Amino acid sequence: MKKLFIETLGCAMNVRDSEHMIAELSQKEAYELSDSAEEADLIIINTCSVREKPVHKLFSELGAFNKRKKPGAKIGVAGCTASHLGEEIIKKAPYVNFVLGARNVSKITDVLHRNKAVETQIDFDESQYAFGDFRSSPWKAFINISIGCDKQCTFCIVPKTRGDEISIPADLIVREAEKAARSGAKEVFLLGQNVNNYGRRFSGSHERINFTQLLRRVSAVEGIERIRFTSPHPFHMDDEFIEEFAANPKICKSIHVPLQSGSTRVLKQMKRGYSKEWFLNRVEKIRSMVPDVSISTDVIVAFPGETEADFEETLDVVRRADFEQMFSFKYSPRPLTEAAEYDDAVDPGVAGERLTRLQKMHEAMLDEKCKKHLGRTYEVYFEELRNDGFVAGRTDNNMLVKVKGSEELLGKFADVRITQTHRMVQVGEVV
Repeated sequence: MKKLFIETLGCAMNVRDSEHMIAELSQKEAYELSDSAEEADLIIINTCSVREKPVHKLFSELGAFNKRKKPGAKIGVAGCTASHLGEEIIKKAPYVNFVLGARNVSKITDVLHRNKAVETQIDFDESQYAFGDFRSSPWKAFINISIGCDKQCTFCIVPKTRGDEISIPADLIVREAEKAARSGAKEVFLLGQNVNNYGRRFSGSHERINFTQLLRRVSAVEGIERIRFTSPHPFHMDDEFIEEFAANPKICKSIHVPLQSGSTRVLKQMKRGYSKEWFLNRVEKIRSMVPDVSISTDVIVAFPGETEADFEETLDVVRRADFEQMFSFKYSPRPLTEAAEYDDAVDPGVAGERLTRLQKMHEAMLDEKCKKHLGRTYEVYFEELRNDGFVAGRTDNNMLVKVKGSEELLGKFADVRITQTHRMVQVGEVV
């Protein structure tokens, strides 16, 4: 069989897109996955364009792969940067054989046979395409519930690379969950740019249900014991959704609630659709109904025009929301976005200092949180074999835990008592 090497950058949706490409290529073109670029007949980089750094890194990565690849091997670029740059990639790196946009994954076997092919249409509809079956892990399954994004956040390029939002029909999603359960997965991870906006638009005539109703249907699938999802949008976090999240025992008690800024003025500039007060209200409601919940977030520091007072508002929300995990970055201007045209950029030195302050404050908060885990017992679903003699898994509220063990634990639940605490991973022993 021919060998395929694929490097996946960015979000969980990119991971699922890579799984779809692997399935198509293995079933229709007789490729098998390899972890060696040097022995591969086909090398694909599945790219991310959310921040500036991965885009700049792309061409150096391509150059390195071109030097390492064996004679005759092909190189393809897929994902959001492919959607954004298109033909420019081949102009800058003429050894690239094809470019495949994030909305065109189902065309992988077509572009493979058309040298210098560029397929980057963001209005292409894959919402009902039956991809082949491949999962990176047999213990959990990523399932797309929508493609594209209808938001117009002024900092975000995603609507320009993934197109308008279309929901995938509920019966197809349930069928995917059933298939995963039959093959041994006890956990499903529902994916979309704004999952709780599910049902707003379908391609063709399909039963119209919302995200809360979809969660109920997936939780009825026999064999599925845990449901996770990302990312919900704070604007769409109505009471019905929060109450289902709290009450449904199959829904894992961890949730990503992207803040971006704690300043209502900056949120308005970002076109996020909610205020500081709304965000805190939703977080407080979630914590009041789910005491052991884990809440993660995204924060952008130094958005154009952000003042020290605006930044202090962000610090205030982070303190009050008490996030278990935070992904924080300095604002990165992206092409094709409204904010890239703003002329009130924050001084880079100020931006760096603010990011450092935010991260140090949150690290101190995490250190205090970690102390509370010591000696407690949690149920862990094991899904990853580490090469240091440990097996790792996650608790219901998404805490990463590892124990000494072997592959016999994989795909199983076990109670674990925490014996060592760290910010990123807890160490324990099975009890």
